[in-house]
Amino acid sequence: MINEQPTLNEKDQALWQLAKKRAAFKKSFLTYAIINVFLWCIWFFNGREFGSGNYDWPWPLWVTLGWGIGIAFQYRDAYLTSGSNSVQKEYDKLKNNI
Repeated sequence: MINEQPTLNEKDQALWQLAKKRAAFKKSFLTYAIINVFLWCIWFFNGREFGSGNYDWPWPLWVTLGWGIGIAFQYRDAYLTSGSNSVQKEYDKLKNNI
């Protein structure tokens, strides 16, 4: 049987990749927050018009929601999931049940 346990170097590499994802998320979230505050301020100080026609939503809401979905996926990738770790957990779980 082949031992598929990650070596120490592979673990360090995985931690490095996870650290890069988390740093990228923090940078992206800061950019998201700054730009969205700026857009909402523009909307607020320019008369708070809701747009034309039947739209009753402020226009920065679409940017906030659309970009927020991407930020949420980036957060999930950086903090909630870890691909190789889940494989190791599943392996350990199966091994303990035998």
